[in-house]
Amino acid sequence: MTLATLTSKGQVTIPKEVRESLNLHAGDKIEIVVTEQGEAIIRPVSKKVDDVFCKLYQPGREAVSVEAMNDAIKKHVKDTFQ
Repeated sequence: MTLATLTSKGQVTIPKEVRESLNLHAGDKIEIVVTEQGEAIIRPVSKKVDDVFCKLYQPGREAVSVEAMNDAIKKHVKDTFQ
């Protein structure tokens, strides 16, 4: 069990092992949900598209047309659900 201390300003430092486990970094957003049992659940907020824009870019990789992407999706759906 990992403990954290609440400061007089209502702040808590998330212990390093918890941050690493949740893959949290400075500036990341977290959501705190309080259950009916009075427990708090901390979970990372998923990143928005703008936060990960161009992360998949690979120099030298050929662009794929929208038609090719649509065909691949149709094939995958067809193969998966038939």
